[in-house]
Order: sequence, then C-alpha cells, then structure tokens
Amino acid sequence: MIRGIGASSGIAMGQAFVIPTWEWDFPEKMIDVTDLAYEFERLYDGIRSSKDELELIKQEIKEVVGQDQAYIFDAHLAILEDPIFMNEIQGIIELQYKAAEVAVKEVIDKFVGMFNMIDDEYMKERALDIKDVGNRLLKHLLGDTSSTVPPIDHPYILVAKELTPSQLAHLDPTKVLGLLTILGGTHSHVSIMARAMSVPYVLGLEGKLLRPIQNGDFLIIDGQEGTLYINPDKITIERYQARKKNWLEFKESLQEIADVAPVTVDNSYVNLHANINSVMEIDQVLRNGASGVGLFRTEYLYMDRDSLPGEDEQFEVYRHAAKQLKGRPIVIRTLDIGGDKKLDYMPLAKEDNPFLGYRAIRISLDRKDLFMTQLKAILRASHYGNVKIMYPMVTSLGEVRQAKALLEKAKAELSAQGIPYNAQIEVGLTIEVPAAALIADVLASEVNFMSIGTNDLVQYVLAVDRMNENIAHLYNPYHPAVIRLLKHVIDAGKSVGIPVGVCGEMAGDVRALPIWLGLGIEELSISVQTILQVKHRLLSSDAKKCKQLVSEILVCKTSDEIIELLAQTEQTESIVGGT
Repeated sequence: MIRGIGASSGIAMGQAFVIPTWEWDFPEKMIDVTDLAYEFERLYDGIRSSKDELELIKQEIKEVVGQDQAYIFDAHLAILEDPIFMNEIQGIIELQYKAAEVAVKEVIDKFVGMFNMIDDEYMKERALDIKDVGNRLLKHLLGDTSSTVPPIDHPYILVAKELTPSQLAHLDPTKVLGLLTILGGTHSHVSIMARAMSVPYVLGLEGKLLRPIQNGDFLIIDGQEGTLYINPDKITIERYQARKKNWLEFKESLQEIADVAPVTVDNSYVNLHANINSVMEIDQVLRNGASGVGLFRTEYLYMDRDSLPGEDEQFEVYRHAAKQLKGRPIVIRTLDIGGDKKLDYMPLAKEDNPFLGYRAIRISLDRKDLFMTQLKAILRASHYGNVKIMYPMVTSLGEVRQAKALLEKAKAELSAQGIPYNAQIEVGLTIEVPAAALIADVLASEVNFMSIGTNDLVQYVLAVDRMNENIAHLYNPYHPAVIRLLKHVIDAGKSVGIPVGVCGEMAGDVRALPIWLGLGIEELSISVQTILQVKHRLLSSDAKKCKQLVSEILVCKTSDEIIELLAQTEQTESIVGGT
C-alpha cells in the first residue's frame, strides 16, 4: 500500500492506462528578417486554432461537469489573450529572430519556472495551466497531431505524472474509473473537475513508487484515504470489492432519508446546511434534503477570470441562488481571498506568511470599493429570498463595526435609488482565529449569528499548516485545546442568545457529531456530498447522552483519549444505534 493524497473520494479498481511524460524538444530555429511577417502570421493562426479548440472543449465538457466548472477553460482562453504573455513571445520573434515555436517554448518555460518558484500551492497549480495552453499552441505551430489514445474497449484508471484539464476533457467519462497522478494539488482544476465528475482521484506520489506504473497494472485507489495498491493480492482485491459494494449500497440507501427531518432520537433538531462554491450545486443541495446553504464561498465568482465581477453580475448569481432555495436560508460569505486564494488580475504583494497577512475581511475593509459592490449585490438579492451576510476572518470588534457601517452605507445608497432589499438582513461572522474565539462573547453582542470555521481555527490554534507535508500529521481537530476553545465560543453565543454553527471540515466528520450534539450546536454546514451521511448518524443519536460524553471529553488530557472515547461511542448503541 502506498499513501498519497486523496483529492476526490471513492474507490476505483481496474487496469492502469499510463499517459507518457513528454516534453517538447526541438532545435532552436532562427529566421531571416524578411520572414518576420510570415512568422507572426503563423503565431496568430496557432492562437486562433487554439482558441477554437478551447471553445469547443468548453462546450463539450459543460455537459459532463456543468456550466460552473467549464469556466476553467475561460482561464485558458485568457492566457492566450494576456498581453504580457503575448508581448513576451512577439518580442523574442521580433528582436531575436527566433521561430514562433522557439519563442513560445521559451516564454512557457520562463513563466512556468517563475510560478513554480513561488512558495504557494495555488500559484504552482496555475503554472500547469500555462503549460497546458502553451503545449496546445506548440502542437499547432509544429503541426503535431499525435496523441496517446486511451483504450475504448474497457474502462481504466488514468495514470500520469501530471494531468491538465484539457487532457481530462478529451476523455470518455464512461471509461475513466479513476485518476492517479504523481504531482498535482487538491485545489487544482483537475481536482475540481474530478470531484464534479465523481471520479476517484489520488495524487502526491512523487518519490513513493518503487517502480513506474505500467499499462495493464491492476490498481486499486481510494480517493477518501488517498491510498494506492499496485497489483494487489486476491485478499486485498476481495476486501476492496466488498468495501466498494457496501459503500455504493449504503450511498444509494441514504437517498431514502433525504426528506426526513434531521432530528435526534430525543427530539433535538439540527439544521444541516450545505457549503457551496456556486449556484450549480444547489440542485444537489435540494436533492440531498439540506435545510439551506450555510456557506456560499463567493470568492469563486472572482477567480479564473480577467476582471472583477460587477454589482449586476453578482446580484444575478445571488438572486438566482436565493430564489432556487425557496425560502431556505443562504449565508453569503463576503470575499475571502488571500492566503491560498489569489486573483490573477489583482496581484497581492508577496508575503512571507500570507495566511497571517493581507486577506479576507482585511482586504474588504481596505478596498471599500470592492466591498461596497459586493454588499449592494447581496442586499439586492435579499429581496428575493432568505439571504444572510457573513464576514470572514474577523479578529476584532472594530472590524465588525466597520463592516456594519459600510453595510448601512450600502443600504442608504440602494434606498436613494429606490432599489428594494431586506432592511433587516441578518449579519454574522466566522470564528477562524484564536483572537475572535477568545472574545466571542464581545463579538456575539454585535451580530445575529456566528459560524466556526474549524479549518483555519485548528491550524491557528496548533500553529500547524495543514498543507505542509512535513507537519500535516500534527493538524488535529481533536486536540484538547481545540475542543475547549470550541466550547468557549458556543457558550459565548448562548450567553447572548444567538445561534452558533460550524462550517469547517470538522462539521462534516461523522466522528465529531457527538461533540457537536453534546456542545449544543444547532447548525452544521457541510459539503453537499456528506449531508446524508451526517443525517444518517444524527437520526440514531441521543443528544442527552452526547452531553454526558462531552463532559468526559473535556477532562481528557490528550487527543488520543478523545478519539478513543469517540471510537467507543461509534462502536456501541449507547449513543448511536445500528450504524
């Protein structure tokens, strides 16, 4: 067994089909000054052909992954139109008299190298986009139409050193059992597409393979655990066949409880809301019986494009979401960029530690023009549904009051224009940093609700970057310090009578459900895919017994003790029956 990183959940079993690693290698070709016009025409023809191909791919992939994920190819089109990228190529042709393909390769190598040197996962993944676009352009310039054709007579697990969105888009989705790459990242475009297609995906195997995987090798990949088996024995195959069968049957049975109210056996109601990145996910939100949307990550409206979305564009998106939910609540989080989320057209200054830097509410309060545009769009949408606003990464009361003042200004501007909105719109904030957690009682008195973002809160409390492979094992949401801080925040909300929810990954971890019930949480906002799993356990849980369990957890000295208590609970029917 080889452990990588799970990027898209599910189990895939089948033969490997390996895409060979191929780098462009051709001699440097010089041209005569009289050939400049011809060389530029070749370049422009290649760009036109590349754009036509990308537009076609975009339309084809839309039918597989939906309109929202097809935006990936807008980013590729934007690269071909980027003036800096094109000026670099034209400059090499005109000033150094090099052939178009030589100039293109030099510029690709330059930009890919620059992006790879940046110590930032998001920027490294954008390097792959540049390479993908550049390779497409080179194929047209060189007249190379060769490709490695995958099998059409049987399904396969696709194996590659790294995979581009274009390569994935060209594959028959009915034949792709799973994806396996040596490189890659969980936030890459390929990972996003894999999750949208429900294709298991494991990556991050660099330096872990004893020998290269070959065509025909029988593989098992587990996208949840991030594990890989190469030519496993019969016992392992049978074990995973059983696991896959049980999982598919269980997953199918879960749909039967989609419309069942999320209530414990002792009648405690817990709202199960969904975290979404786009309106395209709302159909699944409704299909899985979510109580509403507890976190709409609006930053994805701003990413992978070449300009800021305007007020009208944002309004249409938010209004559409609110109307689709038909009265169910939707919590729209204001722009949360910085850290690992960047905007290509709004470069941020390089920071030694961007996760502690210029990001989230700090950017919004600094760039009031951006903030006001978004606030007015959200307010306008509030006229059409149960819309709420949530501010990310708040650390002080001053930030909350500044944000509220700007919200009042946005209301006044809309009123002056005669544009309708909900004047009583609810406002909340996320508890993501220890400072906010420790003054949660102060912050709670200023807002209508709070939501705990466990992903950032845990890594800040433990001083652990969960994306750092060297210390990721230290990222532990069951650390006693984390549990105690969670109780402090929840108690602070109760003291002033406002609801406190949870919207991080820990909210969707079924193991943690007894903790939430024991602490009195009434709202969990989780990924669309895990709503029914959490509800399944919730329906057989006893909130009173969970409170007793939490009293035991709060005196535990180590995370191992806490995890052991939760494991014992899961194995018995004292709190959870029949799971």
